Amino acid sequence: MLQELSVDIVHKRNARISRIAVSALFFLSGLCFASWASRIPDIQQALGLNDAGLGSVLLALPVGSIISLPVAGMLVSRFGSKQVLIIAATAYGALLPLLGLATAPWELIMILVFFGFFGNLTNIAMNTQAVAVEAMYGRSIMASFHGLWSVAGFTGAAIGTAMNGLHISIVYHFLLITAIAWTIILLAMRRIVPHDTNLQANQPMFARPDMFLLTLGIIAMCSMICEGTMFDWSGVYFRRVVQVRDGLSGAGYAAFMSTMAAGRFVADKITTKLGVKKMLLISGILTATGLMIAVIFPYFISATLGFMLVGAGVSAVVPLIYSAAGKSKVLSPGMALATVSTIGYLGFLFGPPLIGFVAQATSLAVSFTMIALMGAAIAVMSARIKL
Repeated sequence: MLQELSVDIVHKRNARISRIAVSALFFLSGLCFASWASRIPDIQQALGLNDAGLGSVLLALPVGSIISLPVAGMLVSRFGSKQVLIIAATAYGALLPLLGLATAPWELIMILVFFGFFGNLTNIAMNTQAVAVEAMYGRSIMASFHGLWSVAGFTGAAIGTAMNGLHISIVYHFLLITAIAWTIILLAMRRIVPHDTNLQANQPMFARPDMFLLTLGIIAMCSMICEGTMFDWSGVYFRRVVQVRDGLSGAGYAAFMSTMAAGRFVADKITTKLGVKKMLLISGILTATGLMIAVIFPYFISATLGFMLVGAGVSAVVPLIYSAAGKSKVLSPGMALATVSTIGYLGFLFGPPLIGFVAQATSLAVSFTMIALMGAAIAVMSARIKL
């Protein structure tokens, strides 16, 4: 009896340590991405890019991410997520200063391809780690990991705003983030899970979804289009449309990330009271309303409030969709999640570049109105799907 109790205590202690370590790596990933996103307006200005030009450059990131998909599956299956995560996260952090050193659009495009490649490799490996930690806990804790990614996004945005306000160069800013990222890796690398859960090397990376999973994937895609727009274009919107003074272009992004992070930590409790369907419906309405407020009233306070509503709206969508996909009766939970995630991620990847092309042809306000329709689509599809 005492031996079983001792084993249980050791297991819980190991699970807690692994959870902290994997959480730290989720934070690292979010911090690196948010740091890049927070300085996009400065990089656009430094390279003299118009909206269409910026959209073209941003397309390099999803290209790198897409290239990494089959490679990531092969590497994680062969070497395990621990080794892949350590190498990918190290490279991800190392590429940040190179983004700040780019002096021509073609240089930035080349570096962004690698940044997208190692960023998605990190994402796949760390989510595989999160699944293993969940198995150790015996209950769902995925939302908390993604919540920490959002906290890191808020932190990165705040640091970026401060660095911009202090007129610190992009390179020095990114060197600081690289140092933080490498410190996290050194502290966490021996404490993450050494072996993956239910590893199947011959399992396909993608499977044809049924209508239920396809709908879930499209809902996730609409939400990720909104997220991607906030990540890449919120700063540009505040500078160009809201016309804030120097140093405040990252305020909208910070507002979005703050409510997105907070929403992910309370979403489970609210969903228990309201139900998944109603929660998704409310999320879609909040997203569409927030974007339209920012478009109709392009002033600092109103636009900031609108972006806060967008953050609250999208915060719960992806975790809820992943939870629903895991209950699929057609595919195994792992394959269902992979399928829905792949469909949804297309929105995150291709939404921001599309904004640039639409903005160049019309205006940023028209682009953001188009994104508001994605929020409305979340509400409409959520009302019709059987959950």
